[in-house]
Amino acid sequence: MAKQESFETALHTLEEVVDRLENADLSLEEALASFEQGVGSAARCQKLLQAVETQVEVLLKKQDQTFTVEKFKE
Repeated sequence: MAKQESFETALHTLEEVVDRLENADLSLEEALASFEQGVGSAARCQKLLQAVETQVEVLLKKQDQTFTVEKFKE
């Protein structure tokens, strides 16, 4: 089984893709392949962030035996 990509790795990949799309002279096929890779990395980041949010909510619940959902402040 392949090891899952970490958040940091997925974010770094996404940043590289954005840089490549913004600054490189890519063919249509290369741009599409890069875009597809970026969408995959963005989805991985979102999935990992949602998992962390759920974990934080569970930890907050355990802390004081009451449960209030607090939205993350950006």
